[in-house]
Amino acid sequence: PIQNVDTKERFDREFLINTYWQSNGLLMIKRANKYFPIIEPILKQNGVPDDFKYLAVIESGLMNSSSPRGAKGFWQIMAATATENHLEVNENVDERYNLELSTQVACQYLLKAKEKLGSWTLAAAAYNSGVSGMLRFMEKQNVSNYYDLWVSDETSRYIPKLIAVKEILKSPEKYGFIFDATDLYYNEPTQKVEVDTPIQNLTAFAEKFNINYRVLKLNNPWLRESALKNVTNKKYYITIPK
Repeated sequence: PIQNVDTKERFDREFLINTYWQSNGLLMIKRANKYFPIIEPILKQNGVPDDFKYLAVIESGLMNSSSPRGAKGFWQIMAATATENHLEVNENVDERYNLELSTQVACQYLLKAKEKLGSWTLAAAAYNSGVSGMLRFMEKQNVSNYYDLWVSDETSRYIPKLIAVKEILKSPEKYGFIFDATDLYYNEPTQKVEVDTPIQNLTAFAEKFNINYRVLKLNNPWLRESALKNVTNKKYYITIPK
């Protein structure tokens, strides 16, 4: 659809914004090297196209962000969506900040959206406007192609922004981003520790593994307080550096 004048202008806008905002672009490139290896296998396991990893980039910049509307984490998941998909959300534990678990929820949302809307492009747009919102647009306008729909400015920019970010991250040098491999962020080796009892003091728990509280929280941002209440003896997996 790039031959369409309106569509070309929408793509140009996103490419220009994301290529000339150098500091933000470099941070995206660095974080992608660290977090895409976690996201990619989960998308593949769920049958979601690999390109959807770029949704997390445009949603949060690959950070555990919090929006004014209450969306949280890399995938900017609302509390209702999280609990509908069996994530725990409360003051003590918020699994929207768990990258593996929240990616699973994002996959389920996208799969359901694809089934209802008929295309992956519309499913991606629905991640911004909601499935019901996209259905209303399609029904009122009698249109089933994203590029032909009259939608909100934010949703209109969403797919062009996704594609622009994809192209920049796939070929950063082509768009003027110069860096060394040593500039990129990397994951340190970690292990999962199974816990099914309360932890009264996470500082003391961390010290058992020769790390401090800060390192524990960096690796487990879903632990929202200084203790894990776990009154139901739920099974959790806490990430610990090796």
